[in-house]
Amino acid sequence: MDKERTKQLRKGVSAFAKSDLKKSTIQILNTIPPFLLLWFLAYQSLSVSIWLSIGLAVVAAGFVVRIFIIFHDCTHGSFFKNKKANDMLGTIAGIMTLFPYEKWKREHAIHHATSSNLDKRGVGDIWVMTIDEYKKASKWQRLGYRFYRNPFVMFGLGPLYLVLVSNRINRKDARRKERLNTHLTNLLIVGIYTLMMVAVGWQDFLIIQGTIMFIAAALGIWLFYIQHTFEDSYFEDESEWNYVKAAVEGSSYYKLPLVLQWVTGNIGFHHVHHLAPRVPNYHLEEAHESNPPLHHATTITIGTSLESLRYKLYDPENKTFVTFKEAQRRIQTERKRPKLKPKHVSFETK
Repeated sequence: MDKERTKQLRKGVSAFAKSDLKKSTIQILNTIPPFLLLWFLAYQSLSVSIWLSIGLAVVAAGFVVRIFIIFHDCTHGSFFKNKKANDMLGTIAGIMTLFPYEKWKREHAIHHATSSNLDKRGVGDIWVMTIDEYKKASKWQRLGYRFYRNPFVMFGLGPLYLVLVSNRINRKDARRKERLNTHLTNLLIVGIYTLMMVAVGWQDFLIIQGTIMFIAAALGIWLFYIQHTFEDSYFEDESEWNYVKAAVEGSSYYKLPLVLQWVTGNIGFHHVHHLAPRVPNYHLEEAHESNPPLHHATTITIGTSLESLRYKLYDPENKTFVTFKEAQRRIQTERKRPKLKPKHVSFETK
């Protein structure tokens, strides 16, 4: 991608990288109060039908995803103009979604700075191995990777690990502010959840809150996975890596039905978000529509996105994701390929 096109793309979306207090306020009002109402109704419905309660909990989980998008915008400093307002709302939304604000803010910033960079993987992203790395890995490393990439593990056990383990502990290199924020978040979650269990009973609490948070976390992992894992996704070595190409070609446009687009806070316009993280979620669609070059980003739908579950390893040589079977075929082909003997070169003089 040439410098002129890069400049035009970044300039084209910069006009949308500003918060709107009215829109931010409206989003808070149409997200948090409805969630609290659904949460209340789900508990009240337990005396009528457990299935009605679970149904309401599932709908409430969608609003938790939307609260997370507000949290996400706050970590980028894009939801409000005022930094303290972003930090305060972000911390509150983090408690509601079980995410420590400062910890995730830092990890997500690293993700944006290194997304699609083959030499800087490992922080805030999905574990991706290349074919060559998989070929050189030990038996146990391969088994661990296969376990990790199994859909049941990623979307079944993954949500539990995310909210109960990963989000509850600090990184070894975390600074004091980050550590304190994580500890404060954990303390408040324990306190609030204890009061809720006393008020409604631990069994009812686990049924409703467990359903809400599990489904919300699973949906969050799915969105993050699908927006960077598609057949021709962009990955490059550090020497060839380009920020704009990583944003536009390494992030998908997840075209969702309008209701789901609203619930997920327009995060389906992920290519726009990676190109300009300071664009608030309510401006992402407009930024996409106003910049024709962005219309060429990889577009996926709910139907086509399911195909990405097959993709397990990245093939840097052919610039594509492949299945384990395809990777194994290529590895076996390489092993069968005859090795050329080096030609003997004589340096003797006559």
